[in-house]
Amino acid sequence: MSRTATDLTLKDAREVLGVSSASTPAEVRQAFRDAARRAHPDAGGGDGAFQQVVEAYRRLQDPLSERFVQPPLRARPTPDPDLEISPRLALEGGEADHRTPDGSIIRITLPAGLRSGDKVRAGELELCVYIRAMDGVIVRGDDLWMTVKAPPAVLKKGGRVSLETPLGPRSVWIDRKAAERGLVRVEGEGLPARGRRPHGHLFIRLCAATGMADSAALALLRRFAAAWAA
Repeated sequence: MSRTATDLTLKDAREVLGVSSASTPAEVRQAFRDAARRAHPDAGGGDGAFQQVVEAYRRLQDPLSERFVQPPLRARPTPDPDLEISPRLALEGGEADHRTPDGSIIRITLPAGLRSGDKVRAGELELCVYIRAMDGVIVRGDDLWMTVKAPPAVLKKGGRVSLETPLGPRSVWIDRKAAERGLVRVEGEGLPARGRRPHGHLFIRLCAATGMADSAALALLRRFAAAWAA
């Protein structure tokens, strides 16, 4: 049984077509045409071989799906004492309370853009920062990840939608490929740059909202967005 495009890795797909990571889009298209002619049933090839060529070409048209795999959650830092903060505090900075070993409470002013593993001073203590998941938001490296429910029609066709996220409202354009992947990257909406760390992005995983119907206003907005983007 041939594998689908989602099963194929980029390496597998390149091997099927006989191309490399350095091949240009034009070279990939030509390799696909040549491989399709050889594998086509009319030329003596089997249905499975032809389908594999098609799926390999589709896989190479969407390399972002492999790049956007959600990274593993960073292990909690081991040094004690830890200072646990929320994703919003890491994003915006602000004040946090910390209980010292003697039981007293001290208030610490934190800069925006802290990452898990960063060190901050609190009096004579050096604290290791840990950003906990909160309100559906996870910080992974420089990026913020969250899952948002969207109307089924948006997941099928895409469009511009306003999403209520735990970090506030966001207006996001979802193209067809992003809708199919169920993943949208919003550039520059992650943790701010700090030191050698670059500005992060916001990754929104889309899931279908069960029983969520499109309102007339949303349908009108989608038609307008489609006409505007054409």
